[in-house]
Amino acid sequence: MNKLTSNETLKKVFFVLFASILTALSLNMFLIPANVFSSGVNGIAQLLATLLERFMHIHIETGYFILLFNIPIGLLGWFKIGRSFTLYSILTALLSAVLSVVLPVKALSANPLMNAIIGGALVGLGIGYALRDGFSTGGMDIVAFVLAKTTGKTIGNLMLAINGIIVLVAGLTLNWASALYTIISIYCTSRVVDNINTSHLKVTAMIVTQQTDAVVNAVHARLIRGITIIPAKGAYYKKDSTVLMIVITRYEMYEIEQAVRDADAHAFVNFLNTNEVMGAFLDESQQPKHVVKGG
Repeated sequence: MNKLTSNETLKKVFFVLFASILTALSLNMFLIPANVFSSGVNGIAQLLATLLERFMHIHIETGYFILLFNIPIGLLGWFKIGRSFTLYSILTALLSAVLSVVLPVKALSANPLMNAIIGGALVGLGIGYALRDGFSTGGMDIVAFVLAKTTGKTIGNLMLAINGIIVLVAGLTLNWASALYTIISIYCTSRVVDNINTSHLKVTAMIVTQQTDAVVNAVHARLIRGITIIPAKGAYYKKDSTVLMIVITRYEMYEIEQAVRDADAHAFVNFLNTNEVMGAFLDESQQPKHVVKGG
């Protein structure tokens, strides 16, 4: 258990560094030089830094604003979400801010469209892998988790409004080309995050096995998911078997595959895309509160 905990900690530290470096590189080498803005808190920080320098000739690095905004957000997450999630999220945000101050702002390309696409994709990579490993890159992600936990609602409309304001202000104060490229950047970020963080996508696993108890115990040792046992008979050999039906997230497919392989190497597994789920389906924050009782 100690070795497992140590490995998990090292994995999280690695992705903290990974996400922080990608965020800083996307800002300093792609988005900031092209006057293309990121989404959420990072975009607000960019916009403030740009407007201060443009109209008041005051130069303040974007990283300082990112740091400033994440302090109260971090405190909110610490008391409302949990220490582990908030700690790694704030570490990622702080390291991103420090790196964006330390690293030089230097464009790798003079093409604003290329900067918008690559910059947005790099931000999405950092956010996506952070979310997959159980934390975030700070900023509005923490606010999203707080609202989801306390009200059961997401901040989709709030994020849409914030990003809309960023685009509108950029268009009115700078130029509409920057605003349009910002829309492209935000879209690229969201697409990359969705492709990496697949925990919201559901699939149904249909497992045909003759080792019912062994497979059920192996699955429950790895996942907290309900299993429906359906009696079945093979059409060719006429042997009795069972079909285990389990609805999981796409991110949990690997765990199911490993559990079935360990318990019954001859089992047949079919994964079906699931469009919608009604009833109780535990998310990652609810699973630790439930104890599976076999049978």
